[in-house]
Amino acid sequence: MNDNTCQTEKAKRDYLLLRRALDENDQQAYAELMSLYRDSIFYMLVRMVKNKDDAEDLTLMTFGKAFRYLDKYTPKYAFSTWLYRIALNNSIDFLRMKNNMPQYFEEDLYTSNTTSIVDQSEDNMQRTPEEEIIDKQRLQLLRAAVSELPEKYRKVIELRYYEDLAYEEISERLGLSLSNVKIQIMRAKQMLAQLMQPMRNSM
Repeated sequence: MNDNTCQTEKAKRDYLLLRRALDENDQQAYAELMSLYRDSIFYMLVRMVKNKDDAEDLTLMTFGKAFRYLDKYTPKYAFSTWLYRIALNNSIDFLRMKNNMPQYFEEDLYTSNTTSIVDQSEDNMQRTPEEEIIDKQRLQLLRAAVSELPEKYRKVIELRYYEDLAYEEISERLGLSLSNVKIQIMRAKQMLAQLMQPMRNSM
């Protein structure tokens, strides 16, 4: 990180916090930086992705990425500008990925804990043989993609969608923070979308 003199009081404050975070691994400094910008980043992302849950996940990813590469930041630019740029890039990547996801992606994951995708409800009893074949193919495709995930991502998907655990329960089961659970599930979904696209094309 370049030690150029910061010009504004806000920039000086941010720079001092950044130095404490980097030089002393001061967790309070990280927390203060997040507190200062979390709301503004979150509301910017809500406007971008039109969904509060997705915006919350992306906000956590933004700070995670910013703190991971904090040594790359240069005071030539305002820290807030750098942070907003990371958030913007994350949201663009997310929207691009989301647009490539298979239709009913969440439903595919949720139903993957059943031995047959067709349950005994009255609606599903009316399904045609062709619809049943298509749904079974989707289930097989999903299971194949899940099996290809790195272990830590496969585990959170299995707990969330195969065992139907809440985020809090997954956090307790794996000994992870709630924010880490949310981030890992989101990343796992993105990986699944990438894995499933070529599989779908080959069927």
